[in-house]
Amino acid sequence: MTFALSRRTFCTMAMAAGVVPAQAFALSDAEARNLVQSLVGEINGVIASGRSEAAMIDAFETIFARYADSAYVAAYALGSDGRRATASQKKAFSDAFNTYIARKYGRRFREFEGGRFEVQGVRPQNNYFEVPTRVFLRSEAPFDVTFLVSDRAGRPLFFNMYVEGVNMLLAERTEIGAMLDRRRGDIDAMIADLRRAG
Repeated sequence: MTFALSRRTFCTMAMAAGVVPAQAFALSDAEARNLVQSLVGEINGVIASGRSEAAMIDAFETIFARYADSAYVAAYALGSDGRRATASQKKAFSDAFNTYIARKYGRRFREFEGGRFEVQGVRPQNNYFEVPTRVFLRSEAPFDVTFLVSDRAGRPLFFNMYVEGVNMLLAERTEIGAMLDRRRGDIDAMIADLRRAG
């Protein structure tokens, strides 16, 4: 089977080996663990709450805003196209992207209703920590969600996660790139599409 790869897709795949914030701070393994422990505690509370899907997604949006390095994730997802975006376009994209992420991953986490996340440990890397968690579901085998944590923003925040091995940053950059390609590079049109997506 052959695939037609655009230049954008090829460049994105070439970066798949790892994406980390460039600046390192004095983050400790205890701080990384505590951040993710608090994060998964809130996620567990939401998935055990029995709320409606809309209420859960609203809660997840608040959680992601509190614990994620949203500015970094949005900037990475927009990629090199961010260099030609105006300040107002960047702000509109960041707002739309954060809501899109909450809807997309909130719906995924809602599928875990009746289950729970458990922190499994901390693995130091060059300038960040990997914090693996395991998701235990009622009637399925457990699987892993790994959070990558740094304090490049001045406090511990997660800047990427792997859900069953899928790299969130890479997946979202590819998706945003595809949306821009469909709109022939029109950032405003892509933002309008993003507000309806997820």
